[in-house]
Amino acid sequence: MLRALIFYFLFCLWTLIAIFIALPLSLVSADRIHSFAIFWGRICLKLAGLKLQVEGTENISTHGPAIYVSNHQSNFDIPIFYAGLPIQFRWLAKQELFRVPLFGLAMKRCGYIAIDRSDRRKAMHSLNEAAHKIKSGTSVIIFPEGTRTDDGQVQPFKKGALVIAAKAQVPIIPVAITGSYQVQPKGTWLVGRAALKLTFFQPVATENLRVSDVEQLTENIHTQIAGAVKGEAQYAG
Repeated sequence: MLRALIFYFLFCLWTLIAIFIALPLSLVSADRIHSFAIFWGRICLKLAGLKLQVEGTENISTHGPAIYVSNHQSNFDIPIFYAGLPIQFRWLAKQELFRVPLFGLAMKRCGYIAIDRSDRRKAMHSLNEAAHKIKSGTSVIIFPEGTRTDDGQVQPFKKGALVIAAKAQVPIIPVAITGSYQVQPKGTWLVGRAALKLTFFQPVATENLRVSDVEQLTENIHTQIAGAVKGEAQYAG
């Protein structure tokens, strides 16, 4: 418990400092904010005493935009991606996060995309905005489960991520996060210790992807990521 309290004190202090640094940087460019956020994420993991292993870096898209589709295990997934994916990218995040004081402003300044899930029409507008931003050259990270897992297993994927891919016609890169659930399961504030791993799989081409193909492709990617998460859990056990 003492370890968790120390972490939260340092994390909140560091995050507040980071936000006040990021906001002036936004007057220069959103890319500058993101570059600083990479530093923020790495420090967050160090404050928690966690080490991250990254595999499949050769699959990271460095010559054009891509959609990174990942499972969502805990709140630590955010700094994990900043620390493990050293390129410019933007988040697709639920609308509610943009209402958080200062934090939400920093997200807007960085060019993150809000997903309004209050009704279908607004959600589709958000997806169209995301597809337009991706076409213009911005890589995006999506958690298609929609929220953190309750039990460590990969939950069913919503099809929105692949609908964006069908519209944007850019590669999809499946990503598996493991260890994050063991560090902090949903509903728990304590911070545990576990080996963190971020695995990037081979890109999936979408040049000829049709909306009618989305459901099957969503299932295929879910199977790939879920298999990796299960395999790591068995290995760790």
